[in-house]
Amino acid sequence: MRYDLVIFDNDGVLVDSEPISNHLLAGYLTELGHPTTYEESVRDYMGSAMHRIHELVEARSGKKLPADFDETFHARVFAAFEAELEAVAGAGDVLKGLAAAGVPYCVASSGSHERIRVGHRKTGLGVHFRDETVFSAEDVGRGKPAPDLFLYAAERMGVAPERCVVVEDSGLGVQAALAAGMDVYGFTAMTPEAKLAGAKGCFGRMEELPAILEA
Repeated sequence: MRYDLVIFDNDGVLVDSEPISNHLLAGYLTELGHPTTYEESVRDYMGSAMHRIHELVEARSGKKLPADFDETFHARVFAAFEAELEAVAGAGDVLKGLAAAGVPYCVASSGSHERIRVGHRKTGLGVHFRDETVFSAEDVGRGKPAPDLFLYAAERMGVAPERCVVVEDSGLGVQAALAAGMDVYGFTAMTPEAKLAGAKGCFGRMEELPAILEA
């Protein structure tokens, strides 16, 4: 292994949450008078922290989202997660393999700590993470594409940025990793490779990742 720390994005990389959350986000924004299709939600908001959704909507419409937007959206998302969320195929095996090989890993997500916990509990991935290996944009204030979250995760894990590798499925996440001075590999299960420009490489099945990291 040529890296001392593997940093995983969560949504779309470990848990198959992006289709669920983007359908709900598009529907909720439309309901509030900001017509949004599923495709537009994926294009504009996938990989974003909640503050970026607020900022983009206000910049485009001149109107602020309701004060309870985050609370209402998360309630809808968590209910859907409990009903239908699954782990990304092969994610559990990859985490088991890293642990068996003694390779440190963590998760650094634009989502809230609660969102991460709910998803990991529902999918069974929670057994692979201690509290001190879970990082959220909530911890730093600025989400991706700012590098803050990845730099914070590396610092807390005691690893220099240049010794870290990030696994991401959004353009914003790739930008954040590059800005942090880290290598990044793009997961293309939902995102075309062309939208992950700057990634050191791309792969479409989680089972491919161990060999990529060893190469």
